[in-house]
Amino acid sequence: MLLNIEHRTHVAYDAPVDYTIQQLHLTPQDGFGQRVKRWEIRVNGKMQAHADAYGNLSHMLVVDGPHRAIDITASGEVETGLDIPPAADTLPLQVYLRATPLTTVDAALTEFSRHFGQSVAGMDKRELYALMRAVRDRMIPLESGTEASGTAAEAFASGLGTSHDHAHVFIACCRALGVPARFVSGYLFSAARQMVANHAWADAWVEGEWMSFDIANGQRANGVHVRLATGLDARDASPVGLVRRDVGTSTSFRVHTAGMEQSQQ
Repeated sequence: MLLNIEHRTHVAYDAPVDYTIQQLHLTPQDGFGQRVKRWEIRVNGKMQAHADAYGNLSHMLVVDGPHRAIDITASGEVETGLDIPPAADTLPLQVYLRATPLTTVDAALTEFSRHFGQSVAGMDKRELYALMRAVRDRMIPLESGTEASGTAAEAFASGLGTSHDHAHVFIACCRALGVPARFVSGYLFSAARQMVANHAWADAWVEGEWMSFDIANGQRANGVHVRLATGLDARDASPVGLVRRDVGTSTSFRVHTAGMEQSQQ
């Protein structure tokens, strides 16, 4: 599948500001079954590209001078559903066992996790599928909202969550069970709606490889997913980093496909 994607972000400030610095994870890379045909980012500021600790291609955006808004447009073509392996890991697996404020387990999540990995084989692929389905059944997906609504423990307690929340809960459980796991940000193509939306899922290290789980949809990540970035949680891999908090802001996002076609393989 060849997806033609345009992702627009508009950040408006309530009062003029003189300086903004922002981290962008808006550039997909080859691997995990996808190939980037072309890609560009347009902004009303200066960008410096760099590879971060997780191997993501990131950009530091700097707007120096009076401004009341930031406009960011990322666009290009990505081919999915290909037989392209993941890139080599840049960090040891032990890093992905580290809990973060968004993925720390509480008593309820600890008890929930204990029901998995009890077989002689431990946490194999079958057990991870079962964990994914259990998280999906426990938390009703929220149709609106693309950011995490809170910590994994808070989302689990509420029984509601965005795709970010589902990923955080799954990751927290995996790490509690000794399975390295990481957060993935990207896009999801909906054939029914003929559109692409911001989405999040998780990778888990099992049986010697990374496997991708779209917990919110109860399925493996596949040719309808486009990966942007990975990290320990959403804060590491957010497409557009946190905006400044010293002034009031409003942020709008829009992602759509300018066109979609079946690729020839």
